[in-house]
Amino acid sequence: MGLSMECRDSDSPWVAQVWRSTSARVDSMTSVASPHWELVIWEEAGRVNANLQGPESRASIAPVPQDATFFGITFALGTWMPHLAVSQLVDSSAPLPDTTRRSFYLRGSAWHLPTFDNAEAFVRRLVREDILVSDPVVTSVLAGREPEVSARTAQRRFVASTGLTRGAIRQIERAREAALLIQGGAPAGEVVHRLGYFDQPHLARSLSRFVGRTATQLSARTEEEAMSLPYKTGPLDSA
Repeated sequence: MGLSMECRDSDSPWVAQVWRSTSARVDSMTSVASPHWELVIWEEAGRVNANLQGPESRASIAPVPQDATFFGITFALGTWMPHLAVSQLVDSSAPLPDTTRRSFYLRGSAWHLPTFDNAEAFVRRLVREDILVSDPVVTSVLAGREPEVSARTAQRRFVASTGLTRGAIRQIERAREAALLIQGGAPAGEVVHRLGYFDQPHLARSLSRFVGRTATQLSARTEEEAMSLPYKTGPLDSA
């Protein structure tokens, strides 16, 4: 068994991905580094919880509650909540108070729990209420356009809206792509060339830091080695 996960892309510019999963007979997982922050809602032992999960700057081992169900909205880079410092959430999380099966509290108001199917409607309401905003400088840089501000200002805006520098985001995204390529059967040497690593030791250090796996382990992954790396759309599948 392990973790079964379903992910889907979103047509919302505010959302990177929507996902849900279930756990069975797994105690822990490798949580792979991610530049995104998320809203995560889960139920275990009849109790519903909600967290704002911050970006993860490195791979870590995370506990997994038994027989739990999870749902998450992964927000697009550059999307943030001005009342909440994303930098304080890096490698951490903030529980949302008074969470029940129907609602939770966010910035002093009760909000109905979103679902896998209505996540975009929930996000649109956050935007209308000015709880969720997008930084145009960050989205412009991510789209490959030159920002109309200084490099120092752009860097400051990146850290404010993502909690990470642009360089850190690039490193994390490259390591995630490398891991997916290796899982798909690409040789390490080919990955080095395709993604611009200096050499195989450079790739190995990146995988160890951001993915928590060696190239050999990724190539021979078993069900017992649960990871938070699917980030591909598709039906429920064991991770």
